[in-house]
Amino acid sequence: MMQHLQGIGMTSLRTRERMVSRLMEQGIRNHKVLDVMRNTPRHIFMDEALASRAYEDTALPIGYGQTISQPYIVAKMTELLLASANPLTKVLEIGTGCGYQTAILAQLVGHVYSVERIAPLQKKAKDRLWDLKLKNVNFLHSDGGWGWPDHAPYDGILVAAAPPEIPEMLLQQMAVGGVMIIPVGMGESQQLQRVTRKDNGYELERLEPVVFVPFLSGRK
Repeated sequence: MMQHLQGIGMTSLRTRERMVSRLMEQGIRNHKVLDVMRNTPRHIFMDEALASRAYEDTALPIGYGQTISQPYIVAKMTELLLASANPLTKVLEIGTGCGYQTAILAQLVGHVYSVERIAPLQKKAKDRLWDLKLKNVNFLHSDGGWGWPDHAPYDGILVAAAPPEIPEMLLQQMAVGGVMIIPVGMGESQQLQRVTRKDNGYELERLEPVVFVPFLSGRK
């Protein structure tokens, strides 16, 4: 098991070091984010056939029409979330996917509440986080557009799929001072956005163009 987690060859720590160097060249500055990504075995979150490509700067398929985001996007969204003025005691993640982004967040925030609409993907993610002994994560099989009202309000929300506009239910579940990082838009015209909840409303910043899978409703 330990060998599997540590990796060899194209999945080794040396390969992760190269990934981290590239992230720094791409402008990622938060050393906590870089350290966690250096020490988290990304290759265990994908099928063995693709494991040798785990540390390339590209999105890769994880089944069910979903992808694992490229390392830069994972690092960027995490860094943006951590730049929040508030302590991140409770973070809502929409789109567990394979669980890699969940694993990164779980090592940097108090508690992660992760929602996924595709049950088999969530089952795999749970198993992988268990292997990594990350216990500060709760999982819900549900439509991401509903969020997870039971544990609201959240200090941070991170969304891993692109809706045409920001779901109202997610805005309502933000704490005052809380931050949401979310890709918004259709097809090729998506933008990564940061929403901050203020006492009297919401502040919206458009950050950079991105490409995410579409935000779909329902459960599978």
